Amino acid sequence: MTANLLKRPYSSSGEGLHETVLNALPDPILIIGAGNRIDYVNAAAEQFLQASIGYLKGRALQEFIPADSPLFTLIDQVHQSGSSVSEYGVTLETPRIGTHVLTIQVSMVNDRDDAVVVMFHERSIALKMDRQLTHRNVARSVTAMAAILAHEIKNPLSGIRGAAQLLEQNAEITDRPLTRLIIEETDRICGLIDRMEMFSDRPHIERDAVNIHQVLEHVRRIAQNGFGKHIRFIENYDPSLPPVAGNRDQLIQVFLNLVKNACEACPQQGGEVMLSTAYQHGVRLALPGSDTHTQLPLVVSVQDNGDGIPEDLRPHLFDPFVTTKVNGTGLGLALVAKIIGDHGGIVEFANQTKGTNFRVHLPIHQRNASGVKQ
Repeated sequence: MTANLLKRPYSSSGEGLHETVLNALPDPILIIGAGNRIDYVNAAAEQFLQASIGYLKGRALQEFIPADSPLFTLIDQVHQSGSSVSEYGVTLETPRIGTHVLTIQVSMVNDRDDAVVVMFHERSIALKMDRQLTHRNVARSVTAMAAILAHEIKNPLSGIRGAAQLLEQNAEITDRPLTRLIIEETDRICGLIDRMEMFSDRPHIERDAVNIHQVLEHVRRIAQNGFGKHIRFIENYDPSLPPVAGNRDQLIQVFLNLVKNACEACPQQGGEVMLSTAYQHGVRLALPGSDTHTQLPLVVSVQDNGDGIPEDLRPHLFDPFVTTKVNGTGLGLALVAKIIGDHGGIVEFANQTKGTNFRVHLPIHQRNASGVKQ
């Protein structure tokens, strides 16, 4: 139990070996003293609460967690019973920390009657893995359909387009709009099929060292000169990030799709899209059928201030042909999941108090001892 780490000697500053051990743990841990005031937090809790220990120490927990949260009921139960309690699937949501689904464990500090240890175990990492594997399978489930569409439809469409061009040369002026309509609609259908072909199982992706900030800057320029003219873009980048192991063109396609969705979700007045990058330790993805794990420390976020995603749509958000847009095809996010999956990464979303945040976790580019790309 975590409480045993705090057995004598104990100080509220957490100095010494105990602080080193607690800061090494990936789960947020807080020591809550009398009046539900914060005595100590480890490094993971600082990150979770978006504040430093110097700022948090001595403040009431209610300043950071809603007073009606089940957490306070659990703390009261521990004070009354003197025994540890746990609760699974607790949702904590505030504008400051966003939305988290947690397992909460509360225990007494062995040598203090007025203090408890609170540990949060976030379920989102495990859910990311499960969802990502589901997204990959869903995206690949249309592989056969894409191949059939490409082979059985694009060839006759080419003939239809050629015939329409021949007819246009000899058609009356009043009939030419009709032949032009045939050509344009043929091109539109071919474009849709080209998008479907992206779901086919392609050979190994050619990957190289990609500066993700250059990709995002390219996408932002496209957006601001087109569909995102009315949007205010906010950039929150970590300039020290190493290169991504990826395909530049495909990553541009991914983030162009996510940014376009974000812009369309924003209100007409006061729309904002935040592009963020960060380095996050400890995220790994197990590769199916092997004992290999891929490190995914690079996190790219695309966040809007729209109305969020309807609850009934969230479980199917990455399924093909699922869309809220009147003229949408429902292939955009499915394609994002496919491309990121092919990169060995994870894509996830979280509804915020205001808006939606899509997060993409990617591997870094590495070289072996001889300098050859891996």
